[in-house]
Amino acid sequence: MSTHLTIDHRLRHPEKAHRPDTPGMRKPAWIRVKAPTQAGYYETRALMREHRLVTVCEEAACPNIGECWSQRHATIMVLGDTCTRSCAFCNVRTGQPGPLDGDEPARVADAVRKLGLTHIVITSVDRDDLADGGAGHFAAVIRALQIAAPATTIEVLTPDFLRKPGAIETVADAKPDVFNHNLETVPRLYPTVRPGARYYQSLRLLDTVKRRDPAMFTKSGIMVGLGESRTEVMQVMDDLRVADVDFLTIGQYLQPSVKHAPVQGFITPDEFAEYAALARSKGFLLVSATPLTRSSYHADVDFALLRAARHAAAVVR
Repeated sequence: MSTHLTIDHRLRHPEKAHRPDTPGMRKPAWIRVKAPTQAGYYETRALMREHRLVTVCEEAACPNIGECWSQRHATIMVLGDTCTRSCAFCNVRTGQPGPLDGDEPARVADAVRKLGLTHIVITSVDRDDLADGGAGHFAAVIRALQIAAPATTIEVLTPDFLRKPGAIETVADAKPDVFNHNLETVPRLYPTVRPGARYYQSLRLLDTVKRRDPAMFTKSGIMVGLGESRTEVMQVMDDLRVADVDFLTIGQYLQPSVKHAPVQGFITPDEFAEYAALARSKGFLLVSATPLTRSSYHADVDFALLRAARHAAAVVR
């Protein structure tokens, strides 16, 4: 059974429909995953449908959906299913989003309570059409979760809030346990891979969060296999450490369709291990660098490791 969405580019990605097809590279053995078959997968999917919730697991065609949903772990995507950006790597629908759903925070909180999660990741589409970029809605979701599931730790994976004064602070002040924002790629590739974003705005967001609340864990991630060099990846690591980011994720970029940015190369597991060692040497509290690493993959286990790493570092001091 395929976990990938069937894409009609005229409807889902109208800005990509005119692009020439770029056939995907054959995936190496270490990338391939099994189709979901366990009961937990279908139970999680049914709960998402019952609560009318969108997940990045489905929208971004995540290769880990079978494993995660079988364990009743889903990453919920708020603010609708339509993004105002058109990143070349992303499978999320693009276009003009609908109005905000004021009932969504309550539905998210109820679903998380029913799943019995110890840790939840909340992400969203970009909403450049909103005055605050959706920051107030993020804060409302966090507050609803804190009331309905007080034992559940909360991780947010936010947009960059470009040209949205006060938005970063609004989300940070709602006190999620982890504030994640992905740089996605190296600065040289932004014009083609992430054209609606600005590298230094993303760095500024992470720095702003840490300055506002030094105790809050910050996290960021990049994809590799888009044509970046090793030196460029190391520079991104250094930039993130200057912003005092705690947790770095590095995963293999996979081309969602023939209309998306092509894979320039598959990074081997040994090369990922080298990136992980380099990142740890630069002072990150935690590093996850594997071909199938994604921002919210094993986020519950990683959060426990993150807290333990901070405690161990404090003891050493």
